[in-house]
Amino acid sequence: MRDNPVRQKLLRGERSLGTMAMEFSTTGIARLADAAGAEFILYDMEHTAWSMETVRTLIATCGGIEAVPFVRIPATEYHFAARVLDAGALGVMAPMVNDAEQARRLADSCHYPPVGRRGAGFGLSHDDYRMDQDVAQKMRLADERTLVIAQIESGEGARNARQIAAVDGIDVLWIGHFDLANFLGIPTQFDHPDYRRAEDAVRDACVAEGKTLARLAATAEEAEVLLDAGYRLLAVGLDVDIYRRGLARELTQVRSHLP
Repeated sequence: MRDNPVRQKLLRGERSLGTMAMEFSTTGIARLADAAGAEFILYDMEHTAWSMETVRTLIATCGGIEAVPFVRIPATEYHFAARVLDAGALGVMAPMVNDAEQARRLADSCHYPPVGRRGAGFGLSHDDYRMDQDVAQKMRLADERTLVIAQIESGEGARNARQIAAVDGIDVLWIGHFDLANFLGIPTQFDHPDYRRAEDAVRDACVAEGKTLARLAATAEEAEVLLDAGYRLLAVGLDVDIYRRGLARELTQVRSHLP
C-alpha cells in the first residue's frame, strides 16, 4: 500500500505545500501539480458538481507520482468519507466542523475498528487490488497513512477549536477563511479583530493539542505570510484562480506590445 509522506512530515513537525483543484477534472491535473512540485492535490467535492465517479478517476491519476490525493467531501457523513478512502484518497477534509461530536464522527468514518468504524472492503483501489497482505496489517497501515482534516469555518467552530483538536484521529484544523469571515458577519475582512481572534483560537488549539494548522493560500506572497504565522499545511493556489491570473498576465503583456 502507498504511504503518505505528507502526514509523515506533519507528524515530524514539518511543513507541506500542495494545491487545490475544483474546476479542471482533467486526468493530467495531478501530474501537472506534481511536476510543479506540489506534495498533495486537494480535490473539492463541496463546491463542485463532481461526482464520486469523477473523483475516483482523479484519485486514480495520482498513481505513479509523488503528489498524494486528498478530497474535501461535501459534508461530515460516513458514506462520503469511507467511499473516497476506498477509492484511494490519502486524506479527507470535511467542511463546517463545528464541535467535537462532528469531529469524532469524521475521525471514526476514516479509521478501521477498534479505533473507528470504517467498513471493511479490500482488494480495491485503496490497497492496489492486492489480496496477498494480512488484513489486520492493511487496516493498520491505512489508519497510519490517512490524514484527517477538520475545516473550521464558523464562530462556533473557532470557539470549540480546542475540543475539536483534542479528538483522537483528527490531524489538521483547516481554517476556511472566507466562510469564517462570512459567518462572523465580516465578509472578506481578514484583518478585522473578530476574525483575528477566531484565527488565534484555532492556532492556539493546534499548538495545545499538537495538531496542524492549515489553510488555502491564494498566492505565494500570502503563503509566506501564513507560514510565518504558524501554518504548516498549505494549498497554494486554486486551479481556476491560477489559470485566470496566469492567462490575464500573459494577455496583458501581449496587449502592451500592440501599437
